[in-house]
This record gives sequence, structure tokens and C-alpha cells, in this order.
Amino acid sequence: MIGGPGCPAGLNRGYYAQPTVFADVRNDMRIAQEEIFGPVLSILPYRDEEDAIRIANDTVYGLSSYVTSSDMERSRRVARRIRAGMVHLNGAQGDTAAAFGGYKQSGNGREWGRFGFEEFLEVKLMLGFVA
Repeated sequence: MIGGPGCPAGLNRGYYAQPTVFADVRNDMRIAQEEIFGPVLSILPYRDEEDAIRIANDTVYGLSSYVTSSDMERSRRVARRIRAGMVHLNGAQGDTAAAFGGYKQSGNGREWGRFGFEEFLEVKLMLGFVA
């Protein structure tokens, strides 16, 4: 591990954590199974593409994921199989015109874009109505 508790340089007040990297993480470790909202990176080794996809999907969460590859078709293929509401390919940034939200225990519904707007609408179906 590198980083950890304590304020980053230049910050002497508030609740902060230094950017932290955990290496040699296994998927059965708590650090790999919890949703962490902070400057934390867990590095999990994998054998091949199938193993990487299995590890990525072996969680009760599914807000966001990242796929990096020099082969864009491969990144798209992997992204299609990951159970997450958002998949960033090769470092792509978020877009407020696109839907934001996750799968599984990482949120119901969507924010941002058309899907976020539709969360505030009520749909009414009228059966037997003839104009």
C-alpha cells in the first residue's frame, strides 16, 4: 500500500485521505468488495480476459467500471459483458448528457440526460380510449 490516512500536502483542515493504492488485492478481500468513494485504487491481478470479467462482475455493486486496451474492439467486447451502469473506455470522461446510474446495489434509476429527466415524469396509460 502507498498513501493512506492523513491530509494531502497543503491541506491541514477537513476530512481527507491521501490518494492510496493497494496492490496484490484478492477479490475476497473487503477492499475489493466495497464501494469506496475516494482516491483509492485496488490492483487485482487476473489470468486472462475471462478472469478479468469474472472478477469485475463478482460484486453486489455495479455503478461504474473502466476498461483500458489498445484494441478498441476488445474494450467494447469486454464492456458489454461487465454488469455496471457505466463503463468508461480508455479513460473517457463522464458526460452530463448521458445517463448516470448503476446496477445491482449501486442505485435505482438514472440521473443526467434524458433518462434522468424521465425519472420526474409520470406515465399514464389509457386503455379503451378512442379519439
